[in-house]
Amino acid sequence: MLQYLNRCSQGRGAWLLLALVALALELVALFFQHVMLLQPCVMCIYERCALWGVFAGGVVGAIAPSTKLRYVGILIWIYSAYEGIRLAWEHTMIQLHPSPFATCDFAARFPSWLPLSKWLPSMFMATGDCAEKNWVFLSWSMPEWLVLVFSVFMVVALLVVIAQFVKPKRGLFGH
Repeated sequence: MLQYLNRCSQGRGAWLLLALVALALELVALFFQHVMLLQPCVMCIYERCALWGVFAGGVVGAIAPSTKLRYVGILIWIYSAYEGIRLAWEHTMIQLHPSPFATCDFAARFPSWLPLSKWLPSMFMATGDCAEKNWVFLSWSMPEWLVLVFSVFMVVALLVVIAQFVKPKRGLFGH
């Protein structure tokens, strides 16, 4: 399996699949927001940014997967998955243990050089309450599902890292 992951990490298809999965999840989030009219909270917006980070890791890895640039893609992927897990876990704790002392901000805080909520308010403007459970599927809320999603991203990323140290098998005739 590790040899397979090594080969995949050096091909464009796997990186594009990673980016496509992250993009599909972003589109699902926008569907929930604009079609189902669920209002995203600040934590939702930050989790959305982490998902865009996974997408960016896939795009960077796809640019030149047989070069060292794939390591940059892997680092972006791992960092984004880690942040996604951290944010989704914090959001889950806010929902499971609501407290007037443990709340989220009213507006997302972006760096002054990247004011996403001003550039794309339909995607990055927070209007919901972090403690509110607006959507539940199989008894899990959205942030609980995101903990699972980002954890899967992380496990696969770590397996890909390990696979980088495994030599790919040579073909039948040494090719």
